Amino acid sequence: MDSPAQVRQVCRSGAWTSQTSGQAPGFAQANLCILPKEYAYDFLLFCMRNPKPCPLLHVLDEGQPVFGSDVDVRSDLPQYRVFRDGVLQDTVTDISSLWRNDFVTFVIGCSFSFEEAMSRAGLPLRHVETGRNVPMFNTTIACEPSGVFSGNMVVSMRPMTPSQAVKAVEITARYPRVHGAPIHIGSPAAIGIVDLTKPDYGESVEIWQGEVPVFWACGVTPQAIVMKSKPKLCITHAPGCMLVLDSRNDELSVS
Repeated sequence: MDSPAQVRQVCRSGAWTSQTSGQAPGFAQANLCILPKEYAYDFLLFCMRNPKPCPLLHVLDEGQPVFGSDVDVRSDLPQYRVFRDGVLQDTVTDISSLWRNDFVTFVIGCSFSFEEAMSRAGLPLRHVETGRNVPMFNTTIACEPSGVFSGNMVVSMRPMTPSQAVKAVEITARYPRVHGAPIHIGSPAAIGIVDLTKPDYGESVEIWQGEVPVFWACGVTPQAIVMKSKPKLCITHAPGCMLVLDSRNDELSVS
């Protein structure tokens, strides 16, 4: 699918329920976290204190489900996750029946946005090449807490050679609004990851001889935080199933 509107429309119709990596090339994708107003200030402060895993692109007004050119956060993602008291209770393709007027929606930058620049530079994106969802892992890296919210960071991983990793740092550092440069390169055990073949979210990818794992802060972090902090209700995107925006990836870069 070439355009953001096309992706959102097929999601809205229920015809697309898969991950969105590689869809609408050139356009930004975003993570989603929807909370009742009583938690909104704490979560906003959590994002401000943890900009690597939670770089805010938009915060919608209380009860506002539509923004931009007909972007509807209730229906325009392939899949949503519904958490109650920190427990994942359901995965659905539309949350219109769950919508409440006290919901506050947080739109968070996604690393899929800098993958276009990586691809242009000839860097490998094995999950894209193999048609898989990017592997994501829970870590022992503590986020700075805010109010009821605390917990550890989630990271996404892309394997590459050491020289490619250096290039990836240079490229992704120009995208601070979509996680920016990697937070760790090399030993997974150093950040609490036991087995790279068993991601906590997404799908595993092969690491070839001569390659090292490169880890970026990930927008699935709020889901790990929600499971630990246990707000009464929270709705998020399903990992890899993003909201495709009308803004271009290059608009999110800095010189």
